Amino acid sequence: MTALLSSLGQMFSLSFMVYALITGVLVSLCAALLGVSLVLKRYSMIGDGLSHVAFGSLAVATALSLAPMKVAVPVVILSAFLLLRLSEKGKLKGDALTAMISTGALAVGYLAVSLSTGMNIDIDNYLFGSILTLTKSDVWLSVGLAALVIPAYILLFHRIFSVTFDHGFAKATGMRIGLYDSVFAILTALTIVLGMRFMGTLLISALIVFPPLTAMRVMKSFRGVVICSAVLPLISFVTGLILSCVFSTPPGASVVCVSILLFMGFALFGWLRRRGSR
Repeated sequence: MTALLSSLGQMFSLSFMVYALITGVLVSLCAALLGVSLVLKRYSMIGDGLSHVAFGSLAVATALSLAPMKVAVPVVILSAFLLLRLSEKGKLKGDALTAMISTGALAVGYLAVSLSTGMNIDIDNYLFGSILTLTKSDVWLSVGLAALVIPAYILLFHRIFSVTFDHGFAKATGMRIGLYDSVFAILTALTIVLGMRFMGTLLISALIVFPPLTAMRVMKSFRGVVICSAVLPLISFVTGLILSCVFSTPPGASVVCVSILLFMGFALFGWLRRRGSR
């Protein structure tokens, strides 16, 4: 135990590991909270679509020698509006619209990378993320995101519940549905862009999908799912980060694998509990 604590102390004495821990925990928490409503409203693939949009915009910005984050954030926010609002209006089915935008953005991004000959573009960092690229500014951005998402979720909990389960009733009672959807789109977009820095395009949607789906295996109330979803990413990210350092595995993939194990454990526990109650 002493040797383990000593190793962990040495591990987190490195500045980039501290940056990764703080940024990852805060972004994972925000993604999980937003993911509860997205999953329940059957918009879970929007996270995957937005991550592809972020990849495309980052690749194009890098190829054009522009500031990647300044290009990616407004583009992803606009895409989030498009996905959420058009899906609500029913002009296109959510899954079809997400597939169109995500594949199109991925193709544009890959084309931009292939045409940017002579430029140093590491596509693996875009696709799978890298904790080595995190800086102190990423930490402050994640703190700012958490300062927006967590208090808003607590203060607007009952209204989020209404919008999530009965959009029509919430609108009929006079709630400003458009405003809530707009704020939700902005927060989701920011979470995706920040999370891509360490999870990458191909894995960021796991932060949104796995916590609520895992919590739903055991919890039956909306409040219980939200609380459990807030705790699960803390466990999966910290554990995955430690395992990635110990076994020299990719951090993003390690976090997702821990999330899969948690999902399987919760599913088994839920099945055993239902079987025992018969």
